[in-house]
Amino acid sequence: MPIHHQTAALLAGAALAAVTLSGPAAAADLTGIAAPVEYQSPWQIRLRGLGVLTEDEGYVDGVNGSDLSYSNTVIPELDISYYFTDNIAAELILGTTYANVNGEGSIAGLGRVGKTWLLPPTLTLQYHFTDFGKFKPYVGAGATYAIFYNQDGDAASDLDIENTFGAALQVGFDYMIDDHWGWNVDVKKIFLEPDFDVVVGGSKLSGKAKLNPWLIGTGVTYRF
Repeated sequence: MPIHHQTAALLAGAALAAVTLSGPAAAADLTGIAAPVEYQSPWQIRLRGLGVLTEDEGYVDGVNGSDLSYSNTVIPELDISYYFTDNIAAELILGTTYANVNGEGSIAGLGRVGKTWLLPPTLTLQYHFTDFGKFKPYVGAGATYAIFYNQDGDAASDLDIENTFGAALQVGFDYMIDDHWGWNVDVKKIFLEPDFDVVVGGSKLSGKAKLNPWLIGTGVTYRF
């Protein structure tokens, strides 16, 4: 066979081998390129039923043996979360509740001192664990600013609980039914000890209300 025919045959064989060997890899590359990447929004909301369980401690300055207690409540709560990464998110908790303030200990005879409404917007930074499939636990920590409003005296002729900052700790989980809907359980501890002024029998008194509530909630999660 002439040399140029041998060369042509060798080149053709090499080309055929290259195509054969690269076929699966090329197909894999094309498959990888064609596979759609599903977009997941960083926004998430939850709607919970929330139990607010207070610590029931406090005192009136200068009154030995004085103590305070507060009513527990069940309220609706909305929270909005933003995911910076799959693991790190910020959550803003929105809800309002009320508390009856009662005299205890040496001032138990006063009965209900008064009533106040409370708006404590709370912001936490969370770490979400992502290695458990549909079960997605998280922990968080942050701060709250408690705003007291519509305060009315009962045994007291005047009640003024001061707005204040507090710290917050959080643990909970989402169990995702599908890519968007899930069930949430959440527990928070809020460290909240506002000062207050009160007028009883014409005398102006002050003290500290150690609310320090547990917030225990469950409800629906929706990831956009």
